[in-house]
Amino acid sequence: MELKKYKLGEILDVTRGASLSGEFYATEGKYIRLTCGNFDYQNNCFKENKSKDNLYYIGDFKPEFLMEEGDIITPLTEQAIGLLGSTAIIPESGKYIQSQDVAKIICKEELLDKDFAFYLISSTLVKQQLSAVAQQTKIRHTSPDKIRDCTVWIPELTEQKRIGKLLRSLDRKIELNRAINQNLEAMAKQLYDYWFVQFDFPNEDGKPYKSSGGAMVWNEELKREIPQGWSNMSIGDYAPCKSGYAFKSKDFGGKGLPVIKIGNIQENYTLDMTDSQCIDLFNKTLFLAKRYDLVIAMTGATIGKFAISQSNYWVNQRVGRFDLGDRPLSRLGFLFNSLKQEYFREQVFQIACGCAQPNISAEQIDSISILKPNDVILNQFNKLCEPLLELQSENYLQIEELTKQRDELLPLLMNGQVSVNSDLFAHRV
Repeated sequence: MELKKYKLGEILDVTRGASLSGEFYATEGKYIRLTCGNFDYQNNCFKENKSKDNLYYIGDFKPEFLMEEGDIITPLTEQAIGLLGSTAIIPESGKYIQSQDVAKIICKEELLDKDFAFYLISSTLVKQQLSAVAQQTKIRHTSPDKIRDCTVWIPELTEQKRIGKLLRSLDRKIELNRAINQNLEAMAKQLYDYWFVQFDFPNEDGKPYKSSGGAMVWNEELKREIPQGWSNMSIGDYAPCKSGYAFKSKDFGGKGLPVIKIGNIQENYTLDMTDSQCIDLFNKTLFLAKRYDLVIAMTGATIGKFAISQSNYWVNQRVGRFDLGDRPLSRLGFLFNSLKQEYFREQVFQIACGCAQPNISAEQIDSISILKPNDVILNQFNKLCEPLLELQSENYLQIEELTKQRDELLPLLMNGQVSVNSDLFAHRV
């Protein structure tokens, strides 16, 4: 495949967003200002920014700064390492305002396919060039001119379209799986809230318990009313927390199982094991997290974050593993949703406070009280959650595989080593 050399400025334009006055920032409104928080740079896609509550803008702005669905954006400041060169696609027209920290990419359509451009800007080749010339203050930043000045080699337009279509199809499947999982998680949360927060689980007649006049009693430990006959239990009574193993630096570097560290535990209750290190010749199964096990961070800024393990991993020191028994999926739903409650996070921070580096032990986690429903309702809830969690897990595994395929193919396609119609690609898929 023949590649032609260009400066990015020859095949696309880059425009900076508007300077938006802080006096017009608001907590509600019609328009949302884009920030660097809208870039999921680890997955190279758009995300809703939930880090601030004043993202709406109620002042005047020029119409050209109102983004359209499908617009490509890239950040001009690096508020997190690796952010420069990442790209995102605007998901909805007439909602987002382009701010001055965000650049818009406009393709010259006779030379550059839009889907191809999305991956070209975020390619290692362009990212390395942007990083090399980034201006250093407290936060590194780039400019439209620096982006335009990057050198690239690209195939002819027909091949670009094939490459862009293939990569976007993989990303769309990944996005679909994520959306399905968000819906599945929301369904389980709604059911938990209905049964164990509002206490409208089905009574013996199949009617909502509390709304139908079910008796409630005060529980001093939980500081709230709960259904008569229910009580509280410690987390350790339901699923004891086991501390991980204190692996040493010399232990890492093998090709065995990866090791979960606190940094692998993400906000969305999943593990990101992309850059995890492996351990060979270790067989202490007490420190093994299996599929459907729940793990929790026990120290530092991530304390109290927890995630579902989708595979077999060793558990490092300062990460805890909840022992759900031989069939963790059958008991996972109740504990997983119980730990999402604000009450649990409050207890973790209350125990961990007062230290320069917040820490909590497995024994302290075990001592935290949670609701104890009667066995019939508890088993019914876990049984309803099982297929939801199982489908979520299958989707997560598919996301991992599709992401791996995309990341392996992307550099080969972008530098011309593989074409979409080549025998090698056909063999790979």
